[in-house]
Amino acid sequence: MQHGVGGWGPPGQHPAAPPPPPIPTAQGWPAAPVPEATGHIPLPPAAPAPPAPPAGGTGGATLAVLLIGPAGAGKTTVARHWAATRPVPTAHISLDDVREWVRSGFADPQAGWNDHSEAQYRLARRTCGFAARNFLANGISCILDDAVFPDRPVVGLGGWKRHVGPALLPVVLLPGLEIVLDRNAARSGNRRLSDEEVARIHGRMAGWYGSGLPIIDNSHLDVEATARALDEALARALASPPRW
Repeated sequence: MQHGVGGWGPPGQHPAAPPPPPIPTAQGWPAAPVPEATGHIPLPPAAPAPPAPPAGGTGGATLAVLLIGPAGAGKTTVARHWAATRPVPTAHISLDDVREWVRSGFADPQAGWNDHSEAQYRLARRTCGFAARNFLANGISCILDDAVFPDRPVVGLGGWKRHVGPALLPVVLLPGLEIVLDRNAARSGNRRLSDEEVARIHGRMAGWYGSGLPIIDNSHLDVEATARALDEALARALASPPRW
C-alpha cells in the first residue's frame, strides 16, 4: 500500500511548503533599518550638490532656523524662498500650516487667544519640533516660522529650543507697521487679522530690540533680497554664536 503522497510521510499528511526565498532589496536602497527615536532613516546617496553660493552665506551648513515676526512680516514667503534656493537639502515647516491640520474644532486666531488656542499652539509647536529633529537627523536643514513674543513665555523662544534643540538659530523679521498692515490687508480667510490686532502684535515684537537676536527690517526689500539678508545674518551667527 502506498504511504502518503509520492512517498512523503504517513497517509493523510502533506509535506510542509518550502520557505519562500528572501525578497531582494531594491537596487540602490539599503535594507530597511529599525527606526531610531528621532526617526533617522538612512537615505540613498544624494545627487551632486550645485555650486556653492558666494562667500558670506551659510553654504552647505546643516541648520535649524526659526524665523520670527509679526503677522504680515513675510515670514512664510521668505522662509519658503530661502529653503528652496539653498545649495543643500532644506525643508520649510510653517507653524500656521500645522495648526490648520486641525479641521473640526480648529482654534481660529480671529477668535482671540484662549485656553483652546493655547493648547493647539503647544501641540503644533511640538509637532513642528519633532519634524525638525527628524529632518536634522537625516542631514536636512530646516527653517520654521512663528510669531514668537519676547514677553510671553508660553509662545516664547524657550519652547522652540526645547522641542528643536539648543542649536536653533532665531532671526527676527520686523518691517514697519504700515508694511505689515498693507500685507495683512491682502490676506484672506483666517490668516487675515484686524488692524488693531496686527498693530498690537507688531508693537510687542519691538521687544526683540536689545535681545541680541539678529533683526532684519525688510520694509524696502523684496523676497530675494530678504532671503539673502537672512542667509548673511545666519552666517554671522555661525561665525560668532550669540548667547540668547
